Amino acid sequence: MRMLPPLVAVLLLGLVLPAPPSFAQEPPPPPAAEGNAEGPVDLQRFMGRWYVIGRVPNFVERGHVASVNTYALRGGDRVSIRYQYREGFDEPEEEMELRARVDEDSGNRRWRTWFYKVVPTHSRILEVAPDYSWALIGYPGREMAWIFAREPDMDAALYRQLAQRLRDRYEVNTDKLKRVPQHREQVDRLGFEVPNRK
Repeated sequence: MRMLPPLVAVLLLGLVLPAPPSFAQEPPPPPAAEGNAEGPVDLQRFMGRWYVIGRVPNFVERGHVASVNTYALRGGDRVSIRYQYREGFDEPEEEMELRARVDEDSGNRRWRTWFYKVVPTHSRILEVAPDYSWALIGYPGREMAWIFAREPDMDAALYRQLAQRLRDRYEVNTDKLKRVPQHREQVDRLGFEVPNRK
């Protein structure tokens, strides 16, 4: 029986043996934990501070940095919202007080919110993490959406997964979705919204 030349044997072995760990492809990031997209939202657990991690820029919030929403129950289905933000990281903190009413028949998902106490808008809690660490918020027409988190920083892989979920599951136009700078060093990074003042 004729022996294979050593070089040919090595090449053939390379085709059939798995690559050593140092050359193996990096495993994909673990999927984001499936959130509560169907059942009722626990209104008490939803209350508190939420950092705005991503949003489709809109006429009220466009160019704001360090954006935070704080929710507090005011009895039954009424919620007060304090929106805090800066026009730039060297600018003073500003805030806006809003009020909302929750449609209990929606499993606490549909809210009517009043801006400037007279302008009504509608929003919906699309999905919330099992531990209430992040939430996806939508708006009728699917042209606006928000990604909230309990912490000001979110892993880039998780952010991408949540943005994709907004697009694939909820048909949001995520082409305009921007990350909100929560820290000065995020300004001018790709994918982040541009502050009104630098």
